[in-house]
Amino acid sequence: QVQLVESGGGLVQPGGSLRLSCAASGIIFDNYAVGWYRQAPGKQREWVARITSVGATTVADSLKGRFTISRDNAKNTVYLQMDSMNHEDTAVYSCHAMHQRYPSVDYWGQGTQVTVSS
Repeated sequence: QVQLVESGGGLVQPGGSLRLSCAASGIIFDNYAVGWYRQAPGKQREWVARITSVGATTVADSLKGRFTISRDNAKNTVYLQMDSMNHEDTAVYSCHAMHQRYPSVDYWGQGTQVTVSS
């Protein structure tokens, strides 16, 4: 059974930091690119960042300099480091794993709530 489990969400003050984790099981993690997405209340889902199976990263232009994505294949985990957070970062954050060779093979996590508030 394939599972992607996000963790690390919660309440953070403006200007603070959080690190989200996306832990995978049931797949050969090294074969998958992983992306983070977020969806704020009343808004469409937004792509945040992506890391390939070999560690190449891309981050949405509006988030560059504040958000960083990384992975630890030994732990089957991808991380999203979020710094200098603001109210607009409040959303449910979800991770998505996509097989690099067979893109139709993909999985979503259940999401974790991040709230930026004083």
